[in-house]
Amino acid sequence: MKLKFFATYRTIANCMEREISAPGDVWSLLQALAEEYGAQMRAKLFTPDGGDIGMDAIILVNGMNVAHLKGKSTELSEGDTVAIFPMVAGG
Repeated sequence: MKLKFFATYRTIANCMEREISAPGDVWSLLQALAEEYGAQMRAKLFTPDGGDIGMDAIILVNGMNVAHLKGKSTELSEGDTVAIFPMVAGG
Protein backbone atom coordinates (compact mmCIF):
# COMPACT_ATOMS: atom_id res chain seq x y z
CA MET A 1 0.00 0.00 0.00
CA LYS A 2 1.24 3.49 -0.79
CA LEU A 3 1.06 6.10 1.96
CA LYS A 4 1.47 9.80 1.09
CA PHE A 5 1.98 12.64 3.56
CA PHE A 6 1.28 16.32 2.83
CA ALA A 7 2.19 19.61 4.56
CA THR A 8 2.54 19.27 8.35
CA TYR A 9 2.12 15.50 8.17
CA ARG A 10 5.08 15.35 5.78
CA THR A 11 7.15 17.35 8.25
CA ILE A 12 6.26 15.06 11.15
CA ALA A 13 6.88 11.87 9.14
CA ASN A 14 10.00 13.32 7.51
CA CYS A 15 9.03 11.77 4.18
CA MET A 16 6.69 12.40 1.25
CA GLU A 17 5.57 8.83 0.71
CA ARG A 18 6.35 5.27 1.63
CA GLU A 19 5.21 1.74 0.98
CA ILE A 20 3.73 -0.22 3.88
CA SER A 21 1.75 -3.40 4.36
CA ALA A 22 -1.94 -2.57 4.45
CA PRO A 23 -3.48 -2.78 7.90
CA GLY A 24 -7.12 -3.86 8.09
CA ASP A 25 -8.66 -0.41 8.05
CA VAL A 26 -8.02 3.32 8.31
CA TRP A 27 -8.29 3.31 12.11
CA SER A 28 -5.56 0.66 12.40
CA LEU A 29 -3.37 2.69 10.05
CA LEU A 30 -3.81 5.89 12.07
CA GLN A 31 -3.05 4.12 15.33
CA ALA A 32 0.13 2.64 13.83
CA LEU A 33 1.22 6.06 12.55
CA ALA A 34 0.62 7.65 15.97
CA GLU A 35 2.64 4.88 17.58
CA GLU A 36 5.50 5.30 15.11
CA TYR A 37 5.66 9.10 14.94
CA GLY A 38 4.63 10.01 18.48
CA ALA A 39 2.61 12.67 20.24
CA GLN A 40 2.77 15.30 17.51
CA MET A 41 1.26 12.91 14.94
CA ARG A 42 -1.29 11.64 17.47
CA ALA A 43 -2.45 15.20 18.22
CA LYS A 44 -3.01 15.86 14.50
CA LEU A 45 -4.69 12.56 13.62
CA PHE A 46 -7.12 12.11 16.51
CA THR A 47 -9.77 14.02 18.42
CA PRO A 48 -8.65 15.11 21.91
CA ASP A 49 -10.32 12.06 23.49
CA GLY A 50 -8.61 9.77 20.95
CA GLY A 51 -11.90 8.24 19.87
CA ASP A 52 -12.15 9.48 16.28
CA ILE A 53 -10.30 11.06 13.39
CA GLY A 54 -9.37 14.63 14.30
CA MET A 55 -10.77 17.72 12.65
CA ASP A 56 -7.32 18.57 11.24
CA ALA A 57 -6.96 15.30 9.33
CA ILE A 58 -8.24 14.71 5.82
CA ILE A 59 -7.72 11.06 4.86
CA LEU A 60 -8.15 10.00 1.24
CA VAL A 61 -8.21 6.37 0.10
CA ASN A 62 -7.71 6.10 -3.64
CA GLY A 63 -8.71 9.75 -3.98
CA MET A 64 -11.93 9.48 -1.95
CA ASN A 65 -12.34 11.13 1.44
CA VAL A 66 -13.00 8.49 4.10
CA ALA A 67 -15.76 10.78 5.42
CA HIS A 68 -17.69 9.71 2.31
CA LEU A 69 -16.78 6.04 2.66
CA LYS A 70 -16.91 4.16 5.98
CA GLY A 71 -14.93 6.72 7.98
CA LYS A 72 -12.35 5.19 10.27
CA SER A 73 -13.73 1.72 9.42
CA THR A 74 -12.83 2.09 5.72
CA GLU A 75 -11.08 -1.12 4.70
CA LEU A 76 -7.58 -0.99 3.20
CA SER A 77 -5.85 -3.40 0.83
CA GLU A 78 -2.39 -3.75 -0.67
CA GLY A 79 -3.21 -1.89 -3.91
CA ASP A 80 -4.58 1.22 -2.16
CA THR A 81 -3.08 4.68 -1.96
CA VAL A 82 -3.75 6.60 1.24
CA ALA A 83 -3.08 10.35 1.36
CA ILE A 84 -3.09 12.35 4.60
CA PHE A 85 -3.65 16.12 4.41
CA PRO A 86 -4.19 18.78 7.05
CA MET A 87 -7.27 20.95 6.99
CA VAL A 88 -6.35 24.12 5.09
CA ALA A 89 -7.82 27.56 5.59
CA GLY A 90 -6.97 30.84 4.01
CA GLY A 91 -8.37 33.98 2.75
